[in-house]
Amino acid sequence: MTKITKAVFPVGGMGTRFLPATKSTPKEMLPIIDKPLIQYAVEEAIEAGITTLIFITSASKHSISDHFDPLPMLSEKFEKAGKHHLVKKLQTLPINITRMFVPQGEPLGLGHAVLQAKEIVGDEYFSVILADDFIKPNGHNATKQLIDAAISKQASVISVEEVPDNRVSQYGIVDIGTATSEINSILSIVEKPSLADAPSNLGVIGRYVLSPKIFELLENTQSDKGGEIQLTDALAQLLNKPNNLYAATLNGKRYDCGHKLGYLQASIDSALEDKEISDQVKEFIKNI
Repeated sequence: MTKITKAVFPVGGMGTRFLPATKSTPKEMLPIIDKPLIQYAVEEAIEAGITTLIFITSASKHSISDHFDPLPMLSEKFEKAGKHHLVKKLQTLPINITRMFVPQGEPLGLGHAVLQAKEIVGDEYFSVILADDFIKPNGHNATKQLIDAAISKQASVISVEEVPDNRVSQYGIVDIGTATSEINSILSIVEKPSLADAPSNLGVIGRYVLSPKIFELLENTQSDKGGEIQLTDALAQLLNKPNNLYAATLNGKRYDCGHKLGYLQASIDSALEDKEISDQVKEFIKNI
């Protein structure tokens, strides 16, 4: 394995934490300033060398496909009006990038969503990107970090970061023993443990590069008590052989936009760095 060119975007979830907004708008289409979360994720993937985008979606999420459609008539109108900056904003996807949409049927967990990509991915290593884990685009590409590590180790690699004690039970948690570098072999992984039972405070976040072996493991993973197939349970089975699964410590700033607070934090952070509005935002915050 010398390159990784396919990325899976599980976007079939219901987004219940953001109801009623997500009744008609997928949570992945919620904007950070003027760009939706899914576009940030896609741009990260493309920058990392991904050329095939596989969206695992639901019947109600046509707006994600619509967002990446070219609009030649509108582009032409803006060109004629000399509004070249608006033409650029319409160019949400390079023409050399392939996009595919696969219906999940019903939301039965992240593992189930990833499994839907089996026929398209085939026997290649591939990336999985969760768009609601917003990683600030500040020069550190989390997907590229994983791809480089996976090629170097010839193994699956997942992104982790330290999470606060009160959030440990909301994450898959890994044990890497004593860290020796940015990339470390995983000793164990457990889904949403209590703080007392957690082997560490290193939580798995929404970036993965996985061996195609994961599909066979997912097919044989039992649903949890909520009826969902958890990707973490399949990843744990990779540990039956040593040096099969590695953790890459995130080199960047991440916001969990699957929660209201994380979404607001990402929006404020981004606004403070937006050249058009940063001064006004700072003044507003100061005067609250």
